[in-house]
Amino acid sequence: MLNKSYDPKEAEARLYNYWETEGYFKCGLTNNQPFSIVIPPPNVTGSLHMGHALNNTLQDIIVRYKRMLGEDVLWQTGTDHAGIATQMVVERKLDSENKPSRIELGRKKFIDEIWKWKEESGSIITNQLRRLGASCDWSRERFTMDEGLSLAVNKVFVDLYNEGLIYKDKRLVNWDPQLRTAISDLEVVQKEVDGCLWYINYPIKGSKESITIATTRPETMFGDTAIAVHPSDNRYTDLIGKDVIIPIIGRSIKIITDEYADPEQGSGAVKITPAHDFNDFEVGKRNNLEMLSILDIDGKLNQNVDKEWQGLDRFEARSKLLKMLSKEGYLEKEEKYNNSVPHGDRSDVVIEPYLTEQWYVDAKTLAKPALDSVKSGDMKFIPSNWSKTYYEWLENIQPWCISRQLWWGHRIPAWYTKDGKIIVAHNEKEAFSIAKKEFGKDIEIYQDEDVLDTWFSSALWPFSTLGWPEETVEIEKYYPTNLLVTGFDIIFFWVARMMMMGIHFMGKRPFSEVYIHALVRDEKGQKMSKSKGNIVDPLDLIDKYGADSLRFTLTAMAAQGRDVRLSESRVQGYRNFGTKIWNASRFCEMNDINNFNSFDKNSLEYPLNIWILNEFVEMQSQLEINITEYRFNDAANIIYQFIWGTFCDWYIELIKPHLSEEDDKYANEIKETCSFILDSILISLHPFMPFITEEIWQNIKKRDNPLIIQKWREISLVDGHNNLGDEINDLIEIISNIRSIRVELNIKPKEKLAIEVINNSEALKIKNLEFYLAKIANISYITEVSDFSDKSAKFNVNNSRFSLLIPTSIDLTAELSRVIKEEEKLEKEINSISNRLKNKDFIVKAPKKVVEENKIKIEDMMQNKERLLSSKELIKKLIK
Repeated sequence: MLNKSYDPKEAEARLYNYWETEGYFKCGLTNNQPFSIVIPPPNVTGSLHMGHALNNTLQDIIVRYKRMLGEDVLWQTGTDHAGIATQMVVERKLDSENKPSRIELGRKKFIDEIWKWKEESGSIITNQLRRLGASCDWSRERFTMDEGLSLAVNKVFVDLYNEGLIYKDKRLVNWDPQLRTAISDLEVVQKEVDGCLWYINYPIKGSKESITIATTRPETMFGDTAIAVHPSDNRYTDLIGKDVIIPIIGRSIKIITDEYADPEQGSGAVKITPAHDFNDFEVGKRNNLEMLSILDIDGKLNQNVDKEWQGLDRFEARSKLLKMLSKEGYLEKEEKYNNSVPHGDRSDVVIEPYLTEQWYVDAKTLAKPALDSVKSGDMKFIPSNWSKTYYEWLENIQPWCISRQLWWGHRIPAWYTKDGKIIVAHNEKEAFSIAKKEFGKDIEIYQDEDVLDTWFSSALWPFSTLGWPEETVEIEKYYPTNLLVTGFDIIFFWVARMMMMGIHFMGKRPFSEVYIHALVRDEKGQKMSKSKGNIVDPLDLIDKYGADSLRFTLTAMAAQGRDVRLSESRVQGYRNFGTKIWNASRFCEMNDINNFNSFDKNSLEYPLNIWILNEFVEMQSQLEINITEYRFNDAANIIYQFIWGTFCDWYIELIKPHLSEEDDKYANEIKETCSFILDSILISLHPFMPFITEEIWQNIKKRDNPLIIQKWREISLVDGHNNLGDEINDLIEIISNIRSIRVELNIKPKEKLAIEVINNSEALKIKNLEFYLAKIANISYITEVSDFSDKSAKFNVNNSRFSLLIPTSIDLTAELSRVIKEEEKLEKEINSISNRLKNKDFIVKAPKKVVEENKIKIEDMMQNKERLLSSKELIKKLIK
């Protein structure tokens, strides 16, 4: 028996534990067609955020649907070691516990501390995914630093190095001076900063003239090696090739031409600092300029500047230099300037373009087959417009910097001799063996201190998790995977690199389709961030409304190419949807419907039953199309409308009179049909709302199997009833019109009314029309007329014309007066709440719950206002 109300907190933990314990998430439970998908591995340091919630909800819908279709489903799960993030977490933990620092501990002991932390806290995110209902195959959970994946990483590095596709080079990188490491573009956050643009005069050697440049980073003047002007800029034709003196520093540099200089920007002349600016680096390469690095790993001026400047922090040097430039008359002017400045997403310090020797992958060579795969249609993006983004990135790809100056991560499998010779090997033993073979004796070698970029191991995820480089059964069966679901922000960092590595090492692209979902924003459409204070925690919503409510909300709003605007009121609304299903199931239980389990569609006689079955079949057919085409919002909305409207509001309402009648000849057929449709609903809804559907499934009947492994129903339409749907829909519209008029004229629901219908109307052919109108709409009789009575409210349904007789008890003038007064009162209340919500202080200071309640209240009031307006117009017509 179902309880009076559904308790998600109790049910969700119990059901998930049951599913996982029984092994229902595991792959290999059938020999049918395989379907595989890999989870974007969350950081081991992470907590469930709304992006995770959306991403994993959509994956879980597909996975549960495919299982119900009978396919052999593998949802490969695991976590990412998250190099910088994890190292920082453990460093802070050591500091908070007054333990020795990372440097004091040394590399080995510090890494031991990280593994201890991972054992204690590394499962937080995976347990949170369980709370969401994610039905991953946890028995196959992987970690990017586990032994098998580490072997795969080393093999890929060694193979690419031996093929000439991995090499060392000195190039510019994003350098974090606080963390003392190179970081990826994804780890760089651009922040708008109110800064300055300084105009500085560089004297032309042997002349009283000078050339003016504008810069936001004057401290980089120490690294200038040229001034560039555009070749077609006639203002500087006579100066090309001349020497200028860098003010204060006193070093001589040349004026060169390069198309990078923009005549429309500032003075049209730009200083070129190849070792400290990405654009200048390219200019330097084109013009064979010296790459003069003037900063050290801490962001301080190094030995390449005069002694008085050495050791100064970059911003201290800026301040001192500007004072000297001003004092000596070189600073022409200073302008306020809003500038986008790169910051490290972890350290929050300004990132420095830094010239350093690092390990690189020849991404351009690997990118070509990855590009061809998408261009040929072998791999498809959904929505398709994301393929353009993919093309733009890969067609302009730069060498991929894969080394990081960290301790936590896959240590680069390269060893060095004392004279700097590089030995790349799978392990230390092999490295010693190679060295001995080459030098004829045992020699001392030491391993590279750096680790690999986290994205390097993530790029192997679709095949390394299946046991590669071993030739496993799982690789044979589940690679390539069918689908990847991910966000647009990592198309380049992850999707493209998986494509490169998958094609290169496996000979096949790693997935056939990539579904790109949008961002989850707040209800105003703003991006969620700590600084704005608008982050919505999915776990809070799960605690309050249950996982199913959050899942269905995200799904219903996940339109392709459109960001999700999340509000708590929507989650609350879909919680009510769950309550509606629960109550409908209890109705079936109380009316002995669930004991009827011998449904046969071919024996159906009663129109209402044929109608609901055909409505379900049409709904499910469209639902299947929507899921297959990844139109998740359409899928959610169509099943919502069927359950709430068609089944609960109308079918159940229309069968109630039959169930209350003694010896109703259609009662048994109705019970069989209703039981079958309810079960079918639970099956179809399960991928979206797995917990409440499973709880209902297991409690309303004795079952052989839980819902999670129930087969998807294949049902066809009942033929030969083409007009039946129109008849029932007409009946529903007639009842709806009668109810609306009752509300508009304030006629009590139980007051019996009479209705007129024009002679020979099509609606009169509806089976049991009088029965339904009497039982559901409280219509005492129907009269066929050639013309309508005066005091009646008229409405049309299809080609049939009706008129509801207004009882003498209704004083229309008094009703009009009442409606106008209600309207005026409501208008005042709407204005009051609107003003409150426009008040910024109220929005900021009032509890979120209060603000949310006010928003819901005003939505209800606006609907009430429309209802009163409709009532007023109807009454005015009747008075005339």
